[in-house]
Amino acid sequence: MRLKSSIWVAAYLRRCQTEGIFGAVRRRGAEEAGAVFVKVVLLDGSAMLYVPAPQTVYDDSRPAERIFTPTSPQPVPEPSVEERLAREIRFDPDAWIVETEDRAGRHFLDLARA
Repeated sequence: MRLKSSIWVAAYLRRCQTEGIFGAVRRRGAEEAGAVFVKVVLLDGSAMLYVPAPQTVYDDSRPAERIFTPTSPQPVPEPSVEERLAREIRFDPDAWIVETEDRAGRHFLDLARA
């Protein structure tokens, strides 16, 4: 059984806070199972966007974990991340958007293996 999105987001923001990283919920989605998108702002006009990994990458022994994948291998201009988020919200109005700020780009997410 997977954690509710609201609980996962609260725990993620607490993790960021303990590392001295500012983070906030920009958009609250469905409490139970809304998809979570994480935007990491690098404070230089660029950002990284992490989206839920496709179901095909989940390990059968650990199906309850949330796994993410970056939308690009390198940081991109922040406006392009915002455009992508706008498209995602039109597609899935139950989605969450979490935004953090860290010059080093730290994210503390479990990433899908390539």
